[in-house]
Amino acid sequence: MPFLALLPMLASAVPFVAPDPPGPHIRLTEADIAPATAWTDDAPIVGTYFFYWYDRESTAHFVNGDGSDALVDHPTNADGYSWKSADWWERELRDVLDAELDFIAPVYWGVPGHYESGRFHWSFEGLPPLVEAWERLSAAGESPPQVALFYDTSTLRHSGEGRHIDLTTADGKEWFYATIRDFFSLIPPKMWAIRGGGPIVFLYSAAFAKAQDTTVFDYLDERFRADFACEPYVVREVSWQGETDAVYAWGGALGLKPYSVAALGPGYDHSAVPGRDPLVVERRGGDFYRESWDALLSFHPDRRAKIAMVETWNELHEGTDICDTVEFGRQYIDMTAEYATRFRAGEHTTYAGSYDDAEQVEVALGCELEEAGLRLVNGGDGAMEAAVIDGVECWETRPNVHGPARYAYFDVDESFLFDEAGARVSIDVTYRDAGCDAFEVNYDAADTTASVREGAFASGGSVSIGDTGEWKTATFDLAGCRFANRANGADFRLAVLGADARLAVSRVVVRRRDR
Repeated sequence: MPFLALLPMLASAVPFVAPDPPGPHIRLTEADIAPATAWTDDAPIVGTYFFYWYDRESTAHFVNGDGSDALVDHPTNADGYSWKSADWWERELRDVLDAELDFIAPVYWGVPGHYESGRFHWSFEGLPPLVEAWERLSAAGESPPQVALFYDTSTLRHSGEGRHIDLTTADGKEWFYATIRDFFSLIPPKMWAIRGGGPIVFLYSAAFAKAQDTTVFDYLDERFRADFACEPYVVREVSWQGETDAVYAWGGALGLKPYSVAALGPGYDHSAVPGRDPLVVERRGGDFYRESWDALLSFHPDRRAKIAMVETWNELHEGTDICDTVEFGRQYIDMTAEYATRFRAGEHTTYAGSYDDAEQVEVALGCELEEAGLRLVNGGDGAMEAAVIDGVECWETRPNVHGPARYAYFDVDESFLFDEAGARVSIDVTYRDAGCDAFEVNYDAADTTASVREGAFASGGSVSIGDTGEWKTATFDLAGCRFANRANGADFRLAVLGADARLAVSRVVVRRRDR
C-alpha cells in the first residue's frame, strides 16, 4: 500500500493530545467576560456569516486552481482585500455597522496545532488583524460588531492531517473542543457576542463527522466552562443529534429557513466554483431578499426567531454576499440596515389574501393541478409527478435523490392560516390503496417539543395501505397547528412508509375547525 494511503490510518491510530491554545485568552474568570456585550434570550439581534479567507496579493480565493476567476461577485476596492490586513478588517467592520448588524460570525477552519502552517493557517493568521481593527473602532468611540464563531465542521472530515473525527470517542470530542477553544483564545472576551451567558457558536453540518451523538455537547460545555468560566451558546445546524440552545438550517440564501434562528439571504449562484452542478437563485433586483425579510416579519414577534442570520456577508464564490461589490454596490448593505432595524423593533406585518375567511382550501391533483388555497410543493425529497392510474388522474411520489424516504409536501395559503398559536384543522387525503405499507401526516405544530425540529414535523396520525387498488379518503384531525412553512418550506407532508414506497394522491382538502 502506498505510504500516502496509510496516512489516514496512521493519524487515526495516534491518540490526540490537545496542544496549548494559540491565544492568550484562556483560563478566564467571570470578571474577564463581564465587559462583553450580552443579549438576553428575548432580545432580537441580527448577525451575518463572515468569510475571511481572501488574500488579493497571493490570489488565495480570488483565482481557482485552473486560473479561472473564483468569484461570482467582486469586492469593491479589491486591492488590499486580505485576511492579513487590519485596514481591510476595519473597512469591512464599518460596513457591517452601516448594515445595522449586531455581530459577525467569522467562518473558521482552524485545525488544532496547525497554527503557523497548513492548508487552513489563514484561520489563525486572520484573527489578530480582526482584533486590531475592532480595537481601533472601539478607541474611536464607535461600537464595533460583536464576534461569534461559525465553526465550519467540514474540518471534521477534511482537516489536512488524515483524521476523520469520531465525535462519540474521547479523542474526537477533545479535537472538536480544541478547535472551538483555539478560536476564542484569540478573541478578547469583550469582543464576544454573548447570549445565555456565553459566546455564540454556530455549528455547520454534522455530516462531516465520522459519527456523532448527544454526549458531545455535554463535553463541550464542561471543557469550555473550565477554560472560559461560562458555557457557549450553541446553535446547531439541523443535521446534529441532541439539544442545544438554538437550531438553524443552512441554505437561507436559497429561501427563508425559520427555525429558532432564522436564516435568509439575497440569492445564490455558485457557477464560479469548479465541479458543481448549476444552481442559481436569482436576486431579481433585490426582490428575493426583500421577500425573505418580509416573510420573516410576518411571523408573530412572540413566536418568531429572536436571532436572524444573513447568509452571507461575503461568500463571493457562491454569490450570497451583501457586502459592497462591483455588481451591486451598497444596495444590500442599505436593505439590510432597513430590515434589521425593523426586526429589532418587533415590527409585525400580516398577510391579506383571498382566503382570510375561508373554511377550507384544497388541491385537485389531476394532470393539471387545480390549486385553491392549497399548493403542492414538488421537489427535493418530495419529488412527485403526474400520473393516470386505472383512469384516475393523480400525482405519485417518485424516488428521493437525497435518501430512501419519500414525501408529498403541501403549503396552505398564508391568508388562510399562518403562524398561529395553535389552530385546529382537519385534512382529507384521497389516495390509492396500493403501492406502500402506510403513510403518515407530519405537520408544523405550535408545540416546540412535538418533534426534533421544534415541532416542525409533529405526528398527525397514519393510515395503513392495503393492496386493493381502490381510491379511498382518510381524514386526519390536527390540533395545535402553527403552519409557518417550517416543514421544509411547507406546512405539512405525507410521509410514505415501506420499501420502494409509492403513494398516489388525487385530492387533498384542509378545513378549519375553529371558525
